[in-house]
Amino acid sequence: MTALEADDLRTEALFVSDLQISQHPSPELIRAAVDATVDRLGERGCAALVAQEFGEHPDCALGRMRWARGAVRSAYEAA
Repeated sequence: MTALEADDLRTEALFVSDLQISQHPSPELIRAAVDATVDRLGERGCAALVAQEFGEHPDCALGRMRWARGAVRSAYEAA
């Protein structure tokens, strides 16, 4: 898996995790949520839920995806 693919998977996993923007999660909490979500759903499960959310809630999904991408970048730079 390339670094870009890993970043995409982590972003999808954070997007579908239970972690919320309002929690102002630390990098450690973000990494833990990503790991737990990938373990629970797998790569395909994360992608499927992302697609479902964009289909059902496109108005909210874009903002959450932006947050997830930035949060993952910050959390894994700090690691």
